[in-house]
Amino acid sequence: MIDIRPREGLGAFANDWLDSRFHFSFAEYHDRARMGWGKLRVWNDDRIRAGTGFDTHPHRDMEIITYVRSGAITHTDSMGNRGRTAEGDVQVMSAGTGVMHAEHNLEDGDTTLFQIWILPDARGHAPAWATRRFPGEEKSGRLVVLASGREAERAAGALPINQDAAVLGATLRARETVRHRLGATRHGYLVPAAGTVTVNGAALGTGDGAAIADEDEIVVTATTDAEIVLVDVP
Repeated sequence: MIDIRPREGLGAFANDWLDSRFHFSFAEYHDRARMGWGKLRVWNDDRIRAGTGFDTHPHRDMEIITYVRSGAITHTDSMGNRGRTAEGDVQVMSAGTGVMHAEHNLEDGDTTLFQIWILPDARGHAPAWATRRFPGEEKSGRLVVLASGREAERAAGALPINQDAAVLGATLRARETVRHRLGATRHGYLVPAAGTVTVNGAALGTGDGAAIADEDEIVVTATTDAEIVLVDVP
């Protein structure tokens, strides 16, 4: 089963510094049919104006993955971490027992990003933060695991999260195909960050979401040059 969720039909918020689309219920947007997808709770598509951002605020008991589509985001937190995550790269914050953090666009132009929240496997983990560069050539023509709770994938370079889940990314040229073994008992959610693709034959444009379940394998074919992000969760 693949449920296509066009970007134009997503929840939306805009003010003078932030333009967001919500794939699932978030903030003032509430849809009882879209409270999450398996252990995936939030997928926000944000555009943040230059010189602005999210001031210090709290989180707890959530795995928060940020995939930067363009520009860069600068993170600071109550653990003493500070770091800049740029286009195509990823940061992970495990909120655990509680953390205060801020994220600002200190660049000269807009920053666009996906912020993805995954429910942890247990409450009360120690909070943590990490970021990693993922050069474009590393994701070219193949799915790369960006963040994972699986030991082997973390050992191979994926950022750690506290859940049996994975966040994957790929850049594809038109007509290139990648495959991902999902399994009938798991949930997948895929969004093109750029370009257009088909997912098991269903067409998606930039920013559209595909909620996937009861599919043993996901087959993604680019119909134009494309960049995709995929989440695989229980």
